Amino acid sequence: MRFMDIITSPQPMTGPSPDMLAAIQKISEREIKAGRMIDNGGLMPLQTGARVRIADGKLSVIDGPFVEAKEVIGGYAIFELRDKDEAVAMAREFMQLHLDHMPGWEGTWELRAFASPH
Repeated sequence: MRFMDIITSPQPMTGPSPDMLAAIQKISEREIKAGRMIDNGGLMPLQTGARVRIADGKLSVIDGPFVEAKEVIGGYAIFELRDKDEAVAMAREFMQLHLDHMPGWEGTWELRAFASPH
C-alpha cells in the first residue's frame, strides 16, 4: 500500500536544527535503501506559496501567507508499506525524532493511503 504522510503544526514554522536534520536524513536514507520511502521533503514557509481556488463559480489566486491557516503543512513523505500498522509504526518513529530533537514542538503526522483501482 502506498501512503502519503503529511506533518502539520499550529506553531510558527521554523527550520529544524542540524541534529534534527541529521536524524531525519539517517532514517530517510535507511527507508529509501529498503525501498519503503519513495519521496520526502520539507516545505517552504506560507509566504512563499499561493492558493488557486474556486469560489462562487470564479477562479482566483491568493498569494501567501494565508491568515486563516490554523495548521501549516511543514513536510511530507510517500511510503510503500505493507499495511496501515506499518505506516503507523513509521509515523511514530519520525514523530519520536521531534520529541527527541525539538523540545516544546507540537504537531501531527497524518497518514493517508492512496486510492487505488484494486
